[in-house]
Amino acid sequence: MNKRHFLGTAALAGLLPSVNASAADAARTGPGLLTVSGAVGKTNRGPVDPALDQLMAKHGVKFDKAYVFDAEALRRLPVVRIKPTLEYDSKPHALAGPLLTSVMEAAGVPADAMLALRAVDGYVVPLRMADARSYRMIVATEIDGGPLALGGLGPQWAVYEADTLPAFKDKPLKERFALCPWGLYSIEVTRG
Repeated sequence: MNKRHFLGTAALAGLLPSVNASAADAARTGPGLLTVSGAVGKTNRGPVDPALDQLMAKHGVKFDKAYVFDAEALRRLPVVRIKPTLEYDSKPHALAGPLLTSVMEAAGVPADAMLALRAVDGYVVPLRMADARSYRMIVATEIDGGPLALGGLGPQWAVYEADTLPAFKDKPLKERFALCPWGLYSIEVTRG
C-alpha cells in the first residue's frame, strides 16, 4: 500500500465534514424567517422541535425535515417589484421581493405542488403553484423602500399586484387579497 496515498486520502476525508459544515453554516447567516416543509427536494434543517419551535407546534405544523430561508437567502433571489393598492389604507404601495415560485424552486419544490401558506396569526391559504405562477405572486420583504416589520405586514408577505390581475382587479378592494397572507413564516408543500 502506498503510504503517501493513504495519508493524503485520510487527511482529505478528515476535512470533508468540516468543509460541509462550513458550507451549511454559510448558507444561513441569520435567523430562519421562512420554513418550507413537506415535498421539498432540498433540506437544511431537521424536524420540528415542540420545545423550541413554539409557533409551529401551536399551529400544528409537523415535519421531519425542511428548507429554511433567512433574510440573506431571500435577498439572493431575483427581486420583483409591484405596486398594488392595499386594502388597509386604499393607497398604492411599492412592494419588493422574490417571486414565490423562485423561492419554491430554491427549496426544490415540484412545479405541480400544492402549497399551504401559513401566517403568524394562524391564517392558512391553500394555493397551487400554477396559481402562484400565473398571479406572479411575490414573497415581499420590503414596502415603500423599507423592510416589512414583524408586527406589521412582515417580515414576509405573499402578495400579488391585484390591480392588474383579471381575477382580482374588478373585485372590491377588501376582497382582493384573501390569498395573500401577511406575516408569512411557513409553507407546507404537498404533491399536486
